[in-house]
Amino acid sequence: MAQLTAVLFDFGDTLFYSPDGAGLMVEEGLAPDLADRLWREIWASARSAAELARQRDVSPERHREAWTRLFARAEPHLPGVSERLYERVMVTDNWTPFPDSERTLPWLKERGVRVGVVSNVTSDLRPAFARHGLDAFVDSFTHSFEQRVEKPDPRIFLAACEALGSRPAETLMVGDSHLADGGAVEAGLTTLLLPPVSRGTERGLDLVTKLF
Repeated sequence: MAQLTAVLFDFGDTLFYSPDGAGLMVEEGLAPDLADRLWREIWASARSAAELARQRDVSPERHREAWTRLFARAEPHLPGVSERLYERVMVTDNWTPFPDSERTLPWLKERGVRVGVVSNVTSDLRPAFARHGLDAFVDSFTHSFEQRVEKPDPRIFLAACEALGSRPAETLMVGDSHLADGGAVEAGLTTLLLPPVSRGTERGLDLVTKLF
């Protein structure tokens, strides 16, 4: 295997975590147990192969339509909640970095490792990183809505490597979805998939530092 010189990170559930949709439903009067169950069902459905195949992250319109349809699972309990969930949860500026993201990105930068972000999103991620002072540690951003192609299509990983100025064989991809991020393998990248953790806890990114 070629020596790794660069790393690409997924955004959601890898470097940053989303606001708590279940918490919003509880705020609006839903029982916590029911809110947690509905939110787990919605999130699991959203990460399924069938949903990923809908190409929801190539335009803002398709993104909103797909997610409000998923959130409609909660509508019988809280009419109108789909739009409120979308505005709270899906606006990436509202997401928060995992604690070890704020440690790992500077560590990589200090050692001269080129760092990129590649994500299925419909808005520029730079403001979210800038809000937390992390934009200076990322050399490139590759967004599906700009490429008009989504993960797991190998073309978006190759585009991300080109933006980063790295060869695929020398680039590590770090993500959380075998369905989406696993497409990096076909593009020739070494790929590290992290298991789920609770929002706000350590993400497990110390594994990345051990590879450089």
